Amino acid sequence: MSLTSFAPAAHAVIIGANGGIGGALADRLAADPGFARVTRLARPGLDLTDPASIAAAAAALPAPPDLVIVATGVLHAPGLAPEKALRDLDAAALARSFAVNAIGPALVAQALLPLFPKGRKTLFAALSARVGSISDNRLGGWHSYRAAKAALNQLLRTIAIEQSRRNPDSIVLGLHPGTVDTGLSKPFQRNVPTLLTPPAAAQALLGVIDAATQAQSGRLFDWQGEEIAP
Repeated sequence: MSLTSFAPAAHAVIIGANGGIGGALADRLAADPGFARVTRLARPGLDLTDPASIAAAAAALPAPPDLVIVATGVLHAPGLAPEKALRDLDAAALARSFAVNAIGPALVAQALLPLFPKGRKTLFAALSARVGSISDNRLGGWHSYRAAKAALNQLLRTIAIEQSRRNPDSIVLGLHPGTVDTGLSKPFQRNVPTLLTPPAAAQALLGVIDAATQAQSGRLFDWQGEEIAP
């Protein structure tokens, strides 16, 4: 499948392209004849918790981007785990989740959206999660991850409103990739009805991106193209 809604010889920038979904997205776009450039950005060269690192990466881009996808996120790490109860909340872990899952993508948008060309479709997307939906929260738990993804969804909505005024052909989306067989989901894959491989998730997400219109900007969609309520 080739993306057909972007201008010829488009430039894609993938944040978090060192493996998993980000790597699969970059590989898929590199094989698309419609994209002349795919810039892969990841740690250690790019640190989402360091604004100076983001600004430097933006300044070093070889061309203005037509498509930017932030494919990063943290659910568990040393000192960070999904909370089962309120008593498990930890201030440092909560701050880290917000820094990576919400603040980092917003700073990428701040640095890269002004570089988008005008007069043609451009798109900024960040990987969010269904658990960031407040109206869909029926189980509780996972306090910091849920809250950070909810914050990301609100940031994307707010950014989309401003972007529509500055660049009317530009689109801002939140994307839920489903449960993908990566390190992020590995401890939580038991009883998952649909477990996607990274290439399958990448292809599905790019289909949603290709079909996206400006009328959908600021909203959250899953890998099947279904809108998720905030």
